[in-house]
Amino acid sequence: MCKKIQFYIDLNCQQRNHIGERICGDVFLNRRIDEENRVVAVLSDGMGHGVKANMLATLTATMAMNFTYEHKDPRRIAEIIMKVLPVCSVRHMSYSTFTIIDIEVDGKVRILEYDNPSTQILRGDNFFYPEWQCILLDEGMHKRKELKTCSFYPKLEDRIVFWSDGVIQSGLGMDDSPFGWGLEAASKYLIDHVKKDKTISSKQLAAKLVNKAYQNDCFKSKDDTSCGVIYFREPRKLLLMTGPPYDREKDDEYVDLLKNFTGKKILCGATTSEIISRGLEVEIEDQMEFTDPELPPISKMEGVDLVTEGILTLSKVARILENYQLDYRPGFGPADQIVRCFQESDEIQFVIGTRINIAHQDPTLPVDLEIRRTVVKRIARFIEDKLLKVVKIKYL
Repeated sequence: MCKKIQFYIDLNCQQRNHIGERICGDVFLNRRIDEENRVVAVLSDGMGHGVKANMLATLTATMAMNFTYEHKDPRRIAEIIMKVLPVCSVRHMSYSTFTIIDIEVDGKVRILEYDNPSTQILRGDNFFYPEWQCILLDEGMHKRKELKTCSFYPKLEDRIVFWSDGVIQSGLGMDDSPFGWGLEAASKYLIDHVKKDKTISSKQLAAKLVNKAYQNDCFKSKDDTSCGVIYFREPRKLLLMTGPPYDREKDDEYVDLLKNFTGKKILCGATTSEIISRGLEVEIEDQMEFTDPELPPISKMEGVDLVTEGILTLSKVARILENYQLDYRPGFGPADQIVRCFQESDEIQFVIGTRINIAHQDPTLPVDLEIRRTVVKRIARFIEDKLLKVVKIKYL
């Protein structure tokens, strides 16, 4: 029987380069295949470090991603990768490890692993051990090389943790860890943090493991260090409503959408807020704290997490997202608070009222000010491309 995933896949990988290198010899790729409701993640570790290692790992990860996308047999994937990889002029061998995690449409997870440290699977705050099978290659210079593969159906609160040697072998040669941190100690560290914080995000957990490995190496990484985490959890939902419905008779439907929504709620626009205020029979409390000189201050309303001005605020949100970088930290202005809500959510639903506001056509307004629908479409595209969130848009 088909067991469809009913939860959100929180996926993240954190990395740290070998000391003195500007490029990481580990390569992480992930891809959401919307048409198949599928997610594929690949972590590859190239031999050595620096540019040469990165080239090997990039080639391996790209092939692994493309072949997995095409549903090729695991043995065939490994054989093709091994044949294609260039041979190292020093070691006279082509070498790059990889871990492939394929989350299929029916919810089944398949893992294929070659020479990376053993992938750990957590069910809640305990380890889960699926049945692993061995695949032996039987051709060419890689004959008798062993791959591991397993498959299982994930449950809510499951986690998959996969890593490169830089994590497990960190601290190698130190007095307290002459043989490195080791899989057992790293796994214990992992489970301890999950027990302390049962809802820790993939990004936070991966960062803790990479930072601990960095600490083990006395803050001078002796190898490229990568840790990826996949967390199956309830989706964190966000509703953003902006603009009044085209037909005033739909105001009640508009209010009901907010009433029946479970998750965070944001209102952008004075008319939008007034419609919701009347429908919920609650007051709008205007605030006089100007946290952004470009925008009017936020307001407060019972039952709503954030109330802001409309088109000006959304236009600034679009500008922030257009220039968004992974190290971006939101400020305290209305637009920044909206972006923070986007970062903290998994599924974002926009409800856009389509009644025309004549003010938005005023030629005295800034040139980059766009009508509401166009701005929201830009925001939605940036959220999908840069934040990798699930976005839905409803017009009313």
